[in-house]
Amino acid sequence: MFKKVLIANRGEIAVRIIRTCKELGIKTTVIYSTADKNSLPVFLADESICIGEAKPSASYLNIPAIISAAEISGADAIHPGYGFLSENPGFAEVCRACGIEFIGPSSETMVVMGDKAQARNIAQKAGIPIVPGSDAVKEPKKALQFAKEIGFPVLVKAAHGGGGRGMRVIENEKGAEELIGMAMAEAEAAFGNGEVYVEKLILNPRHIEIQVIADKHGNVIVLGERECSLQRRHQKVLEESPSPFVDKNLRIKLYESARKITSFIKYEGAGTIEFLVDKDKNYYFIEMNTRIQVEHPVTEMVTGKDLIALQIKSAEGEQINISDPDLNGHAIEFRINVEDYKKNFRPTPGKIEKLLLPGGFGVRVDTHIYEGYSIPPYYDSLIAKLIVHGENREKAIKRGQRALSEFFVEGNIKTTIPFHIKLTEDDNFIKGNLDTKVLEDKILDRIVKNK
Repeated sequence: MFKKVLIANRGEIAVRIIRTCKELGIKTTVIYSTADKNSLPVFLADESICIGEAKPSASYLNIPAIISAAEISGADAIHPGYGFLSENPGFAEVCRACGIEFIGPSSETMVVMGDKAQARNIAQKAGIPIVPGSDAVKEPKKALQFAKEIGFPVLVKAAHGGGGRGMRVIENEKGAEELIGMAMAEAEAAFGNGEVYVEKLILNPRHIEIQVIADKHGNVIVLGERECSLQRRHQKVLEESPSPFVDKNLRIKLYESARKITSFIKYEGAGTIEFLVDKDKNYYFIEMNTRIQVEHPVTEMVTGKDLIALQIKSAEGEQINISDPDLNGHAIEFRINVEDYKKNFRPTPGKIEKLLLPGGFGVRVDTHIYEGYSIPPYYDSLIAKLIVHGENREKAIKRGQRALSEFFVEGNIKTTIPFHIKLTEDDNFIKGNLDTKVLEDKILDRIVKNK
């Protein structure tokens, strides 16, 4: 067993990892920037080390400083959380070269699955359906040629990153080359590599992901699906499990495909296989995330499994002797951000003057905020995740509405709590009529204008 884990992250995910490590009897060291010196992870960890200034490149992306902190603290493993260096194969390689276990897959696996074009090829070799598309390309003219061959509309995506950066929907040939060039420039700025790939645009699809955990002995456990279709600018705002759209037959197929590709690449650790599913329940592999997900708590709520604990045990070399768990009830996660949804979701960092967290049966809040805490402006605007569980979807929605009504964050800030309250009252959401464009096309305008 690991004696000490260094957490190379911040915010709620750092708190989440600290809590599981304490339950496992593992000491923790958390790194922090000067902007996070008063953060909750610093108070909760057994040890904390400041590694740089507020700018991420000087702290949470500073590999030499993180490795030095691990060596000084005597940590024998590093947990990267999500974001920052969690999917950086160079960081994983440096960790292991220094004799520190990286809690995640091998750097080789991260390289292959982090390249969306290579991942598509692997899925195809594993016999999993993929959306028709191209290999990674570097020139706009070449990408345009592929788009013509595939047929419009197409989706241009960064080959070496995600989160909606370097992504463009192209309806027809007019202005296509310019849009592709913009996507490449954005990908270059965000990921240091401007390569993109072009794929056929599936109209109004669902975004369904499958959670897997794999150990070093070849065992793969599938822990259900998550419905992630409610998105704004390709960013998820709410997730739930199970999906209201996935039936037993489709679930079996998705599970089999997720297990197949996970075994095919000899994966280790926690991972997520993402699919697009059309209205006829045809499904297509789009990518694999080689880390723990922001939305992992909904899976924990319906399976009763601590995914962080399983992730750590996998890294320790323990054989995970559990079968695929049944899904119990329904869970929904609301991402609470410090943003003004009425002003195009503009970030509004500031000081929290008053805080009241919801509670009660079936309610969980993952957060790093507290009364008097000043939210720094340098990082992601996510401040909390409200997760609710009910015996069915209807009861989970009702519980979510009740919990949201009890959630107060006051100060010179605005949050997305009022947005989520209105979202849960929308007919499309209540009826489960979801796809990746429904929020932007049918719901958002009504919420903003109070229609």
